[in-house]
Amino acid sequence: MLNDEQLAKLRKAGEVSAAARDLGISLCKPGAKLLDIAQEVEGYIRDHGCGVAFPCNLSINEVAAHYTPTPNDQTRLEIGDVIKVDCGAVLDGYIGDTAATVEVATNAYRDLVEASKRARNTVAEFVGEGTPIREIGRAIEMSIKRDGYNVVENLCGHQIDYWDLHAGYSIPPYDAGDETVIQAGQTFAVEPFATNGKGYVDNGKPGNIVIKVRDKPVSDPELKDFIAFIDQEFKGLPFCARSCDRSRGDWQLGDSVDPEKCVKKLVRMGILSSFAQLVEVPGSIVTQHEYTFYAIGKRAEVTTLP
Repeated sequence: MLNDEQLAKLRKAGEVSAAARDLGISLCKPGAKLLDIAQEVEGYIRDHGCGVAFPCNLSINEVAAHYTPTPNDQTRLEIGDVIKVDCGAVLDGYIGDTAATVEVATNAYRDLVEASKRARNTVAEFVGEGTPIREIGRAIEMSIKRDGYNVVENLCGHQIDYWDLHAGYSIPPYDAGDETVIQAGQTFAVEPFATNGKGYVDNGKPGNIVIKVRDKPVSDPELKDFIAFIDQEFKGLPFCARSCDRSRGDWQLGDSVDPEKCVKKLVRMGILSSFAQLVEVPGSIVTQHEYTFYAIGKRAEVTTLP
């Protein structure tokens, strides 16, 4: 169980995450540039006393997850786009992770947007200490199928730990037979994805979200400096080159260091690993809604409420 100080930090990270999520949704208008939305969301998180737990994901239509704009990304939202805003804040290692979906200026997919939201809210009504993971998955699948759509089977909820966004168990959106139960004091995310597609995502184009996966000796002074920076700044959490364009704290990333080049070199060396964009069948639509929960009693607390 978290002590009072730790729980206060978890709640603050959740509160900031929720406000950043809602800000991002409010900015999803026709003609809005994805880069501007991401920078506003991440700027809000930093301006309210937290770090960015992972780059703001802005995934459109059949792209389910792992799209975040590059520094020169010119992509703009179009009328009828269905966009997922997935963001998170971290405060001294305690993480909030949350997402919502909005359709841009139309209502053709209103029921599909509501399907993932309804499934998430259904889980929030009963999940807590002692809830088996299989029951969470069963509730998600029943809710989304009742609405006439498919769950995305290979996108799961997950346990969250100190400085660890994906820790311990996963929470599939169907009954996978897992009798593991939610334990008191655990933090976890439930994030149903609903689709009118096949219900399974494949790896699409390489994404620019990365995570450090191993240490290796490097001789290049610029890479050494960059590795020191990301170790201190992100502490094993996902990031992207865009995340490094603003130095914070006592340690300063030198002006000569090019984050984008460094990221690409470190991916080639196997020190960083990139997340591929996750894509449903062309022409389909995917929606997502996500809350972070803290298991305290038979009814878990939602930390990412507005």
